[in-house]
Amino acid sequence: MYRRILGPVYDNEKENWRILTNKEIYALVKNSTITEKIRLNRLRWFGHVQRMEENRISQKSIIYVFGNNGLRGRPRKRWQDEVTEDGNLVHGKGWKERVYNREEWKKLLRMARNHHILQMPME
Repeated sequence: MYRRILGPVYDNEKENWRILTNKEIYALVKNSTITEKIRLNRLRWFGHVQRMEENRISQKSIIYVFGNNGLRGRPRKRWQDEVTEDGNLVHGKGWKERVYNREEWKKLLRMARNHHILQMPME
């Protein structure tokens, strides 16, 4: 959508018109990417579920290890692996202890959103 709004730009080096790359668009707009929003929402949901009582279904589903049918090839990433990776990006080691303090967790996620910590590097 932004590409359409911003339109083509004139490239002085090559002396022709071209469309903007994703990296250029995000630099101009200064808006978070889809992957960053997904990662933030994943961490927000993880914090919400971790603070629940242990007898809740959502809490049990995070802890429960489902049967492994041993498919061939590279193991698929689990939701928990993604959350761990995102948490390490935000705060490094020891981020899981901060989940239980709701205000501190919200502040951590707000800081990650404002500083674009979870943004995937564009090539």
